[in-house]
Order: sequence, then structure tokens, then C-alpha cells
Amino acid sequence: MNIRFTIGLLALLVCFRAWGGTQVALNTGERELQGIVQKMVKEQSRTANSFTPVDTSPYFDIPITYNTKVKWWINYFQTTGRGWFRKWLERSNAYLPSMQKTLQERGLPQDLAYVAMIESGFSPNAISSAAAVGYWQFITPTANRYGLRTTWWLDERRDFSKSTTAAARYLGDLFRQFGSWYLTASAYNMGEGRTQRLVNKYQSKNYWILSKKRDFPDETRQYIPKLLAAMLIAKAPRLYGFHELKLKPPYTYEYFHVPGGTDLHNLANYLGLNASQLTKLNPELLKGFVPASVRSHKIRIPKGLTPKVSQFIRAQL
Repeated sequence: MNIRFTIGLLALLVCFRAWGGTQVALNTGERELQGIVQKMVKEQSRTANSFTPVDTSPYFDIPITYNTKVKWWINYFQTTGRGWFRKWLERSNAYLPSMQKTLQERGLPQDLAYVAMIESGFSPNAISSAAAVGYWQFITPTANRYGLRTTWWLDERRDFSKSTTAAARYLGDLFRQFGSWYLTASAYNMGEGRTQRLVNKYQSKNYWILSKKRDFPDETRQYIPKLLAAMLIAKAPRLYGFHELKLKPPYTYEYFHVPGGTDLHNLANYLGLNASQLTKLNPELLKGFVPASVRSHKIRIPKGLTPKVSQFIRAQL
């Protein structure tokens, strides 16, 4: 069967679910369309490789809205922003499983991991004009409030595991404050204080209503449509014209506590590795070494190299 999906059809898939498993309300026509689309997806999954999502569980656990603003961002990612979005998709395979697991363990929607996609493109080195850093684009005060250390030699905002745990805590607190996933993401972007003032001023927790107000920040006005567009494409990239993606494999590594004074470049040479292999696993180490003043620090090393790292450490003592 040769079936061509349209963006409109995708936006009405029944797999749209709100957080907690509650389905988004559908009218009679949409229910009929839902049944048709489900049948088409099942048929395509049995045929040639016509549907290959990056996310291997293509459903949505935050509410989905499809409107002209979302459509604009979909078109942008397919055209002007196509090169960047392709890189985001290819990187996502390395980070999404770990990020989604952390979110799920804290009872949060796994689709919030796509916040990291639009914030940083899954890059530890992303820095915004507001000095927000890392995968989840934390500014220093918020990072420190949620347990991320930022010093001259260490920036845990660049560590995908630590920063994801901090982001999950922050997003959970924001949802408890606002009770809406759209406002949660909005507050993540513009700050909870400013979001609360807008909620109080207009007596509304409806993102779409608030986003039409003149004093609503333009960046955040685009934020939710951008997030939804990224989610729709990322869950079915071939549908939107992203073919033959070179997906990065999930990182595999072991942890090892190294003493102060350990230099990643020297360690890499001893292990017969390119220094970039260790620095990419440990982007939080800003200078590429652990200061001698630090007693020990846990780093990531490629799997299977624990014995050789132990030999290196013993040789340095």
C-alpha cells in the first residue's frame, strides 16, 4: 500500500495523549479519521521502511495543538532551518533515551525531553545571549538552585545526566505551580516570576490566550509552537522529508573516580585514544582536567577500559 500522509492527518493521530494517559478530546469526524490513520500506520509498519521515527514510541504524552503557528514552524524546519534540524534529529538518538528515562522516573511526560532539542539542539556547548548554558540552557542562578555546580573548572550544566536531573526537578516544580504543560514550558523559557505575573494580571492559565497579550514575550510566544513542531517532526522524520538520517548511537561508558590533578589529555594518550573521545564524554570539565586541589572527581570513560585507567592512576601516584 502506498500511502502519503499529510501534516494535517499527523496532527490528528489518536495516539495524541495528554499527560497521565487521558486522550485529547476528539469530535466524531476526528474519531473516524483517527481510526483510518491508525490502520494506515499499522499497515505501513508491516511494509517496507516507509515510517522510521527517531522516537521508537511515537505517541504524545503532553497535549498537542495544531494551528497556523505550529504549521509555520514545521515549514521553517523543513526549509530555512532544515540543516540545523537535521543535526538535532541525528544527535537526538544519543540523548533522548536517557533524558526520557529520567523524566519518566520522576513522573513527568517524556516529551518534555524535546525542550532540550529546541533549547540547545542537544549540544553541551550551546550558550545563549542570556548566558544560559548546556543541553537544558540553565542560567547560573537556576542551575545552582537545582544542584548544578558552576566553577572556573567545572560546569555541570554541560553534563547531560546531571543537567537532565536538574531540569526534571525544575519542570516538576513549574508544573506544580502552573498546572499546565504549556505554561510549564513557557515558564522554563521566560522564568516563573514573569509567567506568574502574566497569569495574575490576566487571570488565565491558558497559554494561547496569554500569548496574544501585548506584554507576553515574543520569544515565548513562539516557544510552544516551536516545541510542538519539533515533536511532530522528530517522531516521524521521514513523513516530513528527513530521510537517511545518520543517527548518533547512545553513549556507552563507565564511571571512574579519578584523583585531583588528572588530565584527560594525558589519560587519553595512555589509553591510546583521541583526546576528544574523553572530552566529549566529560564536557563539564571546562579545562580538560581535575584540579589538584580537588580530592577526586567522577568521570566517564569508554566501556571496558576500567583496568587500564586504574593502571594509569596507580602510575601517577
